[in-house]
Amino acid sequence: MTLVAGVDSSTQSCKVVLTDAETGSVVSEGRASHPEGTEVHPGAWWSALRAAIADAGGLGDVAAWAIGGQQHGMVVLGEDGRVIRDALLWNDTRSAGAAADLIAEFGAEALAQRTGLVPVASFTITKLRWLRDHEPENAARVAAVALPHDWLTWRLRGFGPADESPLGPVLAELVTDRSDASGTGYWDPATGGYDRDLLVAALGHDAILPRVLGPQEWVEDEAGRRVGGGAGDNAGAALGLGAGPGDVVVSIGTSGTVFAVSEQRTIDPTGTVAGFADCTGRFLPLVATLNAARVMTAIGGLLGVDHAELSRLALAAEPGAAGLQLVPYFEGERTPNLPEATASLTGMTLASTTRENLARAAVEGMLGGLGAGLEALRGLEVPIRRALLIGGGAQSEAVRVIAPLVLGVPVEVPAPGEYVALGAARQAASVVAASASGA
Repeated sequence: MTLVAGVDSSTQSCKVVLTDAETGSVVSEGRASHPEGTEVHPGAWWSALRAAIADAGGLGDVAAWAIGGQQHGMVVLGEDGRVIRDALLWNDTRSAGAAADLIAEFGAEALAQRTGLVPVASFTITKLRWLRDHEPENAARVAAVALPHDWLTWRLRGFGPADESPLGPVLAELVTDRSDASGTGYWDPATGGYDRDLLVAALGHDAILPRVLGPQEWVEDEAGRRVGGGAGDNAGAALGLGAGPGDVVVSIGTSGTVFAVSEQRTIDPTGTVAGFADCTGRFLPLVATLNAARVMTAIGGLLGVDHAELSRLALAAEPGAAGLQLVPYFEGERTPNLPEATASLTGMTLASTTRENLARAAVEGMLGGLGAGLEALRGLEVPIRRALLIGGGAQSEAVRVIAPLVLGVPVEVPAPGEYVALGAARQAASVVAASASGA
């Protein structure tokens, strides 16, 4: 049996799966938690990755590995390979003003054409502009910019500060894949290259960026194992699910995402749909929301019930919750781009304000935002034939029952699994297969 490893370094935790390269069956798994917050030192991810690998049994018998991870986070490195400041994560909204500045300077339509994206606070380009404007001394020290999965791949291959790694701070050895590069705001999906003018406009100067590996390219780690380019978390999940054209994946976790596998690039000057690439050579148009499963957690806490009871209450109410409507912008929102918004509850009457209707309104409100994302994809002529519902929120019976009514397409719920890590493992298996074929 040839073993490969796949990693999912998400916002909340690090998961590692070791699988049979030929069959994809899981042999062992490991996990470690990440600290909370929207600003985290990458060293915490590195510690969690090593702990999760040890929990899975180590990489000693592994032929290849790849890392999937949370997109957009800003990891800035000095010439010595050290992290200059804590990473700003995708869900840190402090760079909303920087996003507006970039749009004012370049124009939304021009940016969408150049990068597939209209900047919002989530994207790396806006975080670099924030760094330039608010921490100019730190910005001036930046020699390289990486995303979370890029940096972890670099460290696990053996690179890093001279006193912490066997291969030293070789910044030119940073690598990434097209899916994660497409979420930066300074990568051109038409050419497959970086838009250096936009990088300079954000950071104030040029910097080393990770080399973008193609779907069948690899590098090696210090032990000679093959290393895939990895993936952004959504692209990793699509690969792990085996999603193809016509499939739209609706993921309900810390954030909510609606993304489809497409043969064609999408361009949306409104910024509703991000024109991401995937890690296979296709595209992954995506709509993201900040408020997903935690909407149900918040309302469950208000009602004093767990998730199972919240689900029972929601299913006891009629569709539409007797007019009770929850706009679930508890943490601002990314789509629509309302970083300072708050949640609101409307339609309250003596008759409608019941525990059951409130629970139903929470589920419908959360799914409504995702449903709007699906309609935005359809408006760009992305083919949609079914929805695959994944993430922690998909385990709610109420979500599974109500989703087809709100989304308006057939819904399938795959068995629970670590699909980002499984996608990374599938990528690792593909480089093993390429090696066996002499590629």
